[in-house]
Amino acid sequence: MTRGTEIATALRAAGCVFAEDEAQVLIDSATHPDELNRMVEQRVQGLPLEHIVGWADFCGKRMAVGPGVFVPRRRTEFLVRQAAMIATLLPTERPAVIVDLCCGSGAIGAALSDQLASYRLHATDIEAAAVACARRNVEPRGGRVHQGDLYDALPRELMGRVDVLLANAPYVPTGYIGLMPPEARLHEPRVALDGGADGLDVQRRVARDAATWLAPGGVLLVETSETQAPGTARALAGAGLLASTVADEELGAWVVLGSVRSISF
Repeated sequence: MTRGTEIATALRAAGCVFAEDEAQVLIDSATHPDELNRMVEQRVQGLPLEHIVGWADFCGKRMAVGPGVFVPRRRTEFLVRQAAMIATLLPTERPAVIVDLCCGSGAIGAALSDQLASYRLHATDIEAAAVACARRNVEPRGGRVHQGDLYDALPRELMGRVDVLLANAPYVPTGYIGLMPPEARLHEPRVALDGGADGLDVQRRVARDAATWLAPGGVLLVETSETQAPGTARALAGAGLLASTVADEELGAWVVLGSVRSISF
């Protein structure tokens, strides 16, 4: 039995669905046999793979991720694709202003910026660990990361100037947190998961002040779930935004867009 097969067997027994792929990632990331053994044991104990190796594969790039930081999900790549499509409609004579609220690792804003020729990127999060991690992804791309609660963390000069406002705010209903996989509910910050009784508490706060920050023609994009999408759309509409919903059912990804005027694709 090869070492890779041995590791994959151990990971599969621990409940890892993609055991072979994860085994190879661990083998490639370890610099010493003792380090590999330690990493395998951490994964068997339920630590997220991304926290162990220090990065997540997101939109084809390695994004830094650390302990206590929300791991970007593959379904969120749909949010980035929608934002990139919107960015192509922006005026080309000036840099696009991007804001990534509840940024976690900063992977969303960073991935979007990689697809743009000219941009100004700002990201915010309330968690110190997330801010430190986001700076590793955002600052090399020329962006800035701010610590604080949603818009309170942003420079005031951005009011009315944001072209693409991204929000992967927590949207898991409080009562469902206990049903999440252990690697999420035990190792990711609860503040990055818990969206309140119906999962929409933070989204409502994002929507409430969005129009103040959006530039003319700017768009807010909010990741949500299939069951919550109607409620998310109502929250955006209730804040005076024109809301529409797009989805990639194969990825299980749902995004509600809100603008201060009608948008079309």
